[in-house]
Amino acid sequence: MLWLVVLSLSVAGLAQAQERTNHIAARLVAERAAQPGETIDLAIAMRPEETWHGYWLNPGDAGFGMDLDWDLPPGAEAGTPSYPTPEPLMIGSLMNHVYEGPYAVLVPLKVPADAVPGSRLPVRLKAGWLACTDRICVPEQAELATTIKIAAPGETAPADENFARWRQALPAPVVDSGRYAIEGSELRIAVPLAAGAAIDSPHLFFATDGYVDYAAPQSFERQGDWLIVSTTARKGAAADKPLEMVLRLDPSGTGVSFTARPGEVAAVSGSPSAPQSLLGGAGLALIAAAFAGGLLLNIMPCVFPILSLKALHLARAGGDGGEARREAVAYTLGVVLAVLALGGAMLALRAAGSEIGWAFQLQEPATLVLLLALVAAITANLAGLFEFTLPVRMESSGGGAFMTGLLAAVAATPCTAPFMAAAMGAALLLPPIQALVLFAALGLGLAAPFLAIGFVPFLRRMMPRPGPWMVRFRHIMAIPMALTALALLWLCWRLGGTTLLAGGAAMVVVVLAICWAARLRQRRGLSALAPAMAAVLVALAGSAAASALVSPNAGQGGEMAIPGSIPFSEEALARARTEGPVFLYFTADWCVTCKVNENVAIARDPVIEAFREGSVTVLVGDWTRRDPAITRFLESQGAAGVPLYLWYPRGGDADQLPQVLHSQLLIDRALLPAAKAGL
Repeated sequence: MLWLVVLSLSVAGLAQAQERTNHIAARLVAERAAQPGETIDLAIAMRPEETWHGYWLNPGDAGFGMDLDWDLPPGAEAGTPSYPTPEPLMIGSLMNHVYEGPYAVLVPLKVPADAVPGSRLPVRLKAGWLACTDRICVPEQAELATTIKIAAPGETAPADENFARWRQALPAPVVDSGRYAIEGSELRIAVPLAAGAAIDSPHLFFATDGYVDYAAPQSFERQGDWLIVSTTARKGAAADKPLEMVLRLDPSGTGVSFTARPGEVAAVSGSPSAPQSLLGGAGLALIAAAFAGGLLLNIMPCVFPILSLKALHLARAGGDGGEARREAVAYTLGVVLAVLALGGAMLALRAAGSEIGWAFQLQEPATLVLLLALVAAITANLAGLFEFTLPVRMESSGGGAFMTGLLAAVAATPCTAPFMAAAMGAALLLPPIQALVLFAALGLGLAAPFLAIGFVPFLRRMMPRPGPWMVRFRHIMAIPMALTALALLWLCWRLGGTTLLAGGAAMVVVVLAICWAARLRQRRGLSALAPAMAAVLVALAGSAAASALVSPNAGQGGEMAIPGSIPFSEEALARARTEGPVFLYFTADWCVTCKVNENVAIARDPVIEAFREGSVTVLVGDWTRRDPAITRFLESQGAAGVPLYLWYPRGGDADQLPQVLHSQLLIDRALLPAAKAGL
């Protein structure tokens, strides 16, 4: 009967459809040039006219999805299309799964292994679809074509910038399986969704027809790391096979995809879930988690190089309560503003289509160069080479503390402390204003110890009094800052190869020479403003050159903490889970916490031996450079950054491990199946 409805709606416009342009314009776009045998993505980019819409792969109660007929050269293969997260649309009593704005369907294409470098591969497609308004439907079709340049070995080409936005619109895959059960007319689904992931007006879509009454209300209830959905099953439906589903999390189109298998699902209260926000107990818990995460960042190793600057400020304030309070407020403002700026930039870039997460700035060569210039200048200042810290004087009341706060926040961003993961993961899904509240809470947590010392006399009296020791201490603390500069140079090599390493080293030499020139001017009683401005210009020029000259594919491949580890991919993880237990961890060269865990807990002989005995497969996701696939997977686990450690028992779902690891935890996990077998 539904097809009769669709056909009746189509008849009114079918005759005139022959001699007019489509209401949904379509074009075929290749992502980039490809190597022989490589798989790249094609995009079928669709742009509906105003008031018109297209359909998802399962259109719902009416409509139909796309029909694709490929004309490919011998040896080329087109894969399964990936659709963006749809939106629900009720027309009368019919529920439709549609796209009311521009969208793109991505299709993987395997290039023939014998393709000749320098040639162009023609790709043609006959596509058909249904275009509808709320009153009329018109079947449409188009013949689309594009060419793919075959690159020479080692040749790189920039990707079409639209693909980042199109991939952002795809639902993030959740590797953990969901469950569904049918009892009478009730259909219940357990969706694996991390507790920190926020939802606002969610909707669950079924890729397979015949199981659900699409127009029936959907109720949602949280149960830990599961979201339980209750709705009405279609008459005659049975829980007999795995089903592919997509959960739309909010009106912006954020979604996750997963497979639900028949199983037990707890009952729900039946009331639809309210949109999640920071109001109420759950929101306050997220704010508290963000604050606690920021507080714990003070003891994380990634912030250690900045502790010397904090100590100098505190010691210099001595017993002057007014100065200590001014220093504390200025430092807090620096921290909070820096975290808000980083968080706001991340949200803006994600809204524009970029697939990024927390600490995204350290994946950019330009940011590394700027940080390197700043750390080199601070090292020179602490060593006594000059008495001027760019761009404000360290000894000035308030200004130095503010800049210290900025630097502390930037240095802390590579780490994700305990309690912080859920809050930052929720920030990616909340409305922008509420997300910024979480970032502000994180900044306040990071600044809290310094703020408390500034305003609590008892804590301030515990600080050592100013004296000659401060000069010696300051010179000693130049050592960890110099080591930080060396670490940034190493990261330049890891991220951008020898080009970025050489450029960064040359810039350090120039900055130190400028600092020496500032020292000479200060000895003659002259202002150091001119050298300061010169250093700023050098840093800006270096960052611009790094951004323009360093290839996204430059740099070194990630080193595996455990030999024989497998680089992360969805396919590799799915395959490994069928073979035995899996330890999956996500790391980055700029994440100090990650590297500490790898050295003290992961890359240990007892752990490696236990993994061998337990037949544990180790997968590694290296997030040093931007990787949209890793970003989407992190989001699906409710995480905004690294480190992230997941343990998959054989045949089971993921168990998220603590962000501060110890070897015995991994050994016990690896040997647990063997221990149970021996009982």
